[in-house]
Amino acid sequence: MSNLYIYLNSEFIKDTEARISPFDHGFLYGLGVFETFRVYKGFSFLLKDHIERLNQSLEQLNIHYKADVDEAIQVIDRLLFLNKCENKDVTIRLNVSAGNGEVGKLTESYFKPNVMYLLRQAPPNNDIEKNIAILQTRRNTPEGSYRLKSHHYLNNILGKRELIETPELEGIFLTEKGYVSEGIVTNVFWVKKGIVYTPSLDTGILNGITRQFIMRCLSTLEIPFQEGQYTLDEMICADEIFLTNSTQEILPVKEMGEHLYPGNEGAVVNKLKGMYKHYHSKLLTIEEL
Repeated sequence: MSNLYIYLNSEFIKDTEARISPFDHGFLYGLGVFETFRVYKGFSFLLKDHIERLNQSLEQLNIHYKADVDEAIQVIDRLLFLNKCENKDVTIRLNVSAGNGEVGKLTESYFKPNVMYLLRQAPPNNDIEKNIAILQTRRNTPEGSYRLKSHHYLNNILGKRELIETPELEGIFLTEKGYVSEGIVTNVFWVKKGIVYTPSLDTGILNGITRQFIMRCLSTLEIPFQEGQYTLDEMICADEIFLTNSTQEILPVKEMGEHLYPGNEGAVVNKLKGMYKHYHSKLLTIEEL
């Protein structure tokens, strides 16, 4: 999908017409955050949760902008109409960068951020299974007290470049201490003897919205789960492994090197996929599940 309409600072324009100043501190210093979420035939899944996380991140960066759910729905509906995507599944990226500032001045607050919505076709997700590889690049620690979904993406890019010959793989980061953290663009879960395990936030991972949704689903299904710091050996011996993110939903893992897993045949994965399909067109937040 190219030559699409986007939203930029209250205007709906073609993507080829978009312009942002080189003095935007999002460009100069990486001061910006974003959210990516799925829209299922006009319905934005877990939008309130994405907006809430975005606003918390903006406050951390002293960017004085508060995204509004109702306004976001209006913008998304208009983008769907302009791009003739009302009946399609798409992903939306809502991006807020700091806006213009003086070069070298990094302690100021920002009152005129650049707000942008981008639309693209959703990836196919019917019964897709993933193979994973352990990266040599270690997961860096968050820039602040916890990881924001920010413009600081170099660690992820370095991880992705390790897999340049095998782009279909998802890379899994370990921490400097050797604990499993997360994928390049995913959170990771695994199942062992009926218990679901996932790295805790103190490994420096992003607290993904779909990650939070899955943990709430596990509670609803009365499937026990634990968060913690786990070694690679603990993950390797899993009965099932699966990955999550808001764009690709739930991705069962089939292979990790010489180790094989049930992929789409996994019992826990199938239960979670059923819940995801049940809820992705319902207006709710994670807490309301």
